[in-house]
Amino acid sequence: MTARPASTAPPAPGATDLGVPAVRPSDQTAPMPLQMAPKRRGKPPKHFADLTSAERVASVEAMGEKPFRAKQLATHYFQHYTSDPEQMTDLPKATREALATTMFPPLIRPTRRLEADGGTTVKTLWHLFDDAKVESVLMRYPNRTTLCVSSQAGCGMACPFCATGQLGLTRNLTTAEILEQVRAAFRSLASGEIPGGPARLNNLVFMGMGEPLANPRAVIETVKTLVAPEPEGFGMSARNITVSTVGLVPAMLKLADLGIPVTLALSLHAPDDDLRSELVPINTRWSVDEALDAARHYFEVTGRRVSIEYALIKDMNDHGWRADLLGEKLNARGRGWVHVNPIPLNPTPGSIWTASDRAVEDEFVARLRGHGIPTTIRDTRGSDIDGACGQLAAEEDDE
Repeated sequence: MTARPASTAPPAPGATDLGVPAVRPSDQTAPMPLQMAPKRRGKPPKHFADLTSAERVASVEAMGEKPFRAKQLATHYFQHYTSDPEQMTDLPKATREALATTMFPPLIRPTRRLEADGGTTVKTLWHLFDDAKVESVLMRYPNRTTLCVSSQAGCGMACPFCATGQLGLTRNLTTAEILEQVRAAFRSLASGEIPGGPARLNNLVFMGMGEPLANPRAVIETVKTLVAPEPEGFGMSARNITVSTVGLVPAMLKLADLGIPVTLALSLHAPDDDLRSELVPINTRWSVDEALDAARHYFEVTGRRVSIEYALIKDMNDHGWRADLLGEKLNARGRGWVHVNPIPLNPTPGSIWTASDRAVEDEFVARLRGHGIPTTIRDTRGSDIDGACGQLAAEEDDE
């Protein structure tokens, strides 16, 4: 491992610790404004997955059905992964069509599917009821399956290196629109569509399109349904669910107070406010230290180790002194509470930025580990179909 220099003070502005001029986002990209409110506020029809257990019972009773029909519908949706009335043979034939039409209005439809890694990575483009577009990515590994799910159409966080961030925010997704992406993944795996035979969805990450904590109500209700025991929900383990954020501090604190032990992932990308305010514009509202304090609070409340996501961008944020500064800031808040995932930058169309050189990446990791910080390079699976971190742009064609 490369030894760290005695001094970790940042170099003079415009230079790195190697004397090479630093690249700034503002050198190439005009900043976009933060967009906290969506452009569109239209809502899709109410769906079975939007409702609590009590509301599901009330809804079927309002249709003149017995209360137990709600559990039958839940079993079909959350255990058989279907909303097709033809498959609900335990329901009276005279009413199953009306029940399904009312309780399961179509919310998302697949309009494009791209595969990589021999079909074990699948990116799906979905059109929503108002023709807003989102993407999800399903990944099958030898010992696990993971779905990367979208929580907003577009994103208002304006991060210049992220394709989704450059789209701007169209609107928030509802709980059911998020859960429909999940149900589709469960069904795809259970039916054997993904090579490797029938399987179950193990892991879910809110790392698709959008800032999850800018849509807190729908994301939190989604999490509750994901972990609810079957047939009231999908019966997933909270420990296998990751909620990502660029650092919306008040929402991070609220998430901690819920006490649901999901993993929190903080997309940091720079340890110093000077650079991070350009890379992650929300930093102009909540600083690096405020975001890290909220992350530490999350660990203290839930006992769940926090992940720090750090996209390594050549000559911009990959300097050795930044690795040292990050290690010092994390250790100043204690030991054993955090894990760092450096991510080689995934290229996006028109971007002039590239991933760090391998030697620079290795040095960055070595310096963090030298501070005793557990550090693992993040897998960039799906980059060849623009399905990796930061690449989701909901494009209609394959170009």
